[in-house]
Amino acid sequence: ILIFFFQFLLVNNTLSNEKYYFLTLKYNKVKVRQGPSFEYPVKFIYKKKYLPIKVINSKDNFKKIIDLKNNDGWIHVSQLTKKKSAINIYNLSIIYKKPNIYSQPMAKLEKGKIVIVKKCKEDWCKIVIDGYKGWIFKNYLWGNL
Repeated sequence: ILIFFFQFLLVNNTLSNEKYYFLTLKYNKVKVRQGPSFEYPVKFIYKKKYLPIKVINSKDNFKKIIDLKNNDGWIHVSQLTKKKSAINIYNLSIIYKKPNIYSQPMAKLEKGKIVIVKKCKEDWCKIVIDGYKGWIFKNYLWGNL
């Protein structure tokens, strides 16, 4: 019985992690509310289009979100998009021309920069930022990959 209980906990924990997913802010100004309706006061305002956020709950047309810095609140679905974006979480990450470390370095990316993610494969993601297109290590990014 004890083994069954631990298996249940393991499976249940794995399934609960899969319910979280990423979306992206659709506009340059997005209000985050204290609760899941327009009746709740605004908690804070994001001012960065394409900022990736993690959805941790849902009620009606509102999504409860959390960002990279653990700020949380509720956003109406009309303010969100499935467009893939991410935040660089390492300082001076290198963007390569091709998905390998022997490829030509294209640019260095500062920590906190938001990138548009075109596609990911294995350990790499193809990104676009400020006119640069290239590849970066997947684990250097936080967001909608």
